[in-house]
Amino acid sequence: MIVYCAAAACAVAVVITASRLIRRTRLGIDDPDPDGPTTSHTGAMLSALFLLAFAIAVVVPWTSADAARSNTYTESQAIAEASWAATRLPAADARHVQQGLREYADLVRGSEWRLMEDGRLSPRGWARLEELRRHVLAVEPGSDELLEARGAVLGHLGEISAARRQRAMDARTEPPPGLLAVTVVTGAAVVLLPFLAGARPRGMTLVPLSLMAALLAAGTYLTIDISHVFSGAMAVGPEAFTGVGAELRRIAGGG
Repeated sequence: MIVYCAAAACAVAVVITASRLIRRTRLGIDDPDPDGPTTSHTGAMLSALFLLAFAIAVVVPWTSADAARSNTYTESQAIAEASWAATRLPAADARHVQQGLREYADLVRGSEWRLMEDGRLSPRGWARLEELRRHVLAVEPGSDELLEARGAVLGHLGEISAARRQRAMDARTEPPPGLLAVTVVTGAAVVLLPFLAGARPRGMTLVPLSLMAALLAAGTYLTIDISHVFSGAMAVGPEAFTGVGAELRRIAGGG
C-alpha cells in the first residue's frame, strides 16, 4: 500500500512540476474553464480508468464463482462414487462408510456452508474424512476383489479431500483490496469532476448528473457485494450437496 501511495504522490508531483515549467516558458494557454481541454482530457481518462477497474472487479469474482461452483459438483460426485464403491466392502464396513459420507454431506451443506461466508471450513469435515480413511485402511483385504474395492474407496476419498482443499481456497479468494479501492475512488472522482473543475450545474443539468452518480454507486456496490464467492449477490449455494444427499440415501437402500 505504501508503494501505491508513493506512486500516486510522484504522479501528482510530476503534474505540478510540469505545470510550473510550462508557465515559466510561457508556452500554451491558460485553461480555467470547466469545459476546457484539461478537464476534457481528465474526464476521459478517469472514465476509462473507472471502466477498466470496474470490468476487472466484476470479471474476476464471476470467474472465481464459476470455478467454485464447478468444484462443488466435483466434490459431490466424488462422494457419490465413494458410496457406490463402498457397496463392495463387507456389509458392516459398507454401512459405516456410507453413513459417514451422508453425515459429511449434511455437514457441508449445513453449518459448514455458513462458515464459508467468513472464509473458513469446519474442522469436523476434515476429522470425518480422516476417520473414514482410517476405517477403510483397517479393512482386512481377504481377497483380490476386496483389495480392489478398498483401493477404489480410498481413491474416491482422496478426490473428496482434494476438492475440499480447493473449496477452502475458494472460500478465501477475493479480489485485491487495492482494486476495489481504485474502483471506489475513480467512481467518486468521475461524479465530482464537474464540481472540482469549477462547474455549477443547475436545474435540468442535475438530472443526468444525478442519474450517472446513482448508477455508478450501484455498480461500485456491486463489485463489493460479489467480491466473495460464498456470499453476496453471486454466492455459490450448496445445491450440489443437497442433490447428492438423495442419491446417497438411494445407494444405501440398494437402489
